[in-house]
Amino acid sequence: MTPLSRHDQALLAITVGVVLFGSVGALAGRRAEVIREKRNAVAALRERAFLQKQLVEAEPLWRARYEKVQDKMPVFVPGEQVETHWLAIMDDAAARHGLRILQRSVREETPVAGVFELPIEVRSWEGTLEALVDFAADLDSRGAMLEIRDLRVSTIPNRQGYLKGSFTLSCAYMRAEDGRSALAESENPDSDGQ
Repeated sequence: MTPLSRHDQALLAITVGVVLFGSVGALAGRRAEVIREKRNAVAALRERAFLQKQLVEAEPLWRARYEKVQDKMPVFVPGEQVETHWLAIMDDAAARHGLRILQRSVREETPVAGVFELPIEVRSWEGTLEALVDFAADLDSRGAMLEIRDLRVSTIPNRQGYLKGSFTLSCAYMRAEDGRSALAESENPDSDGQ
């Protein structure tokens, strides 16, 4: 092997330096990216912990709100069919205010923290804006736990002032643990709760 000239030695040293500098730079870039990701993860965890702490601290407020509405919530016997009850309320309000319900179906009852929810999916309805607003206000005024969700509204071509759409009516209620229906008791005041 022949000895390298000064010029070749300088070029070799520069090449090795550039490779080392590039490798260190790439490694530092990856480390900086990892550090940035870790900082973002820590910030997200802090935010989540802060929100959870706020929820825990607000528990008395939520409990008070729940106890206020709990007395207004209808109670049914476990296993009792509730679809007819809710459909009658919905159909009565719709008929009273001129909202035509064309297609509907009842979905499965789901328990949510001691409260049961029965969604009624109305896939098609027609009526005026006034009919829709009056229908929603009527449901809200009944004291029952009824909430319209996923409301979709569009105009009906060639029928000025008429709308069509879909929504889901969520019906909330409780199940009596002692096997008696509080709804039946409220409809029969002479029962003395026995």
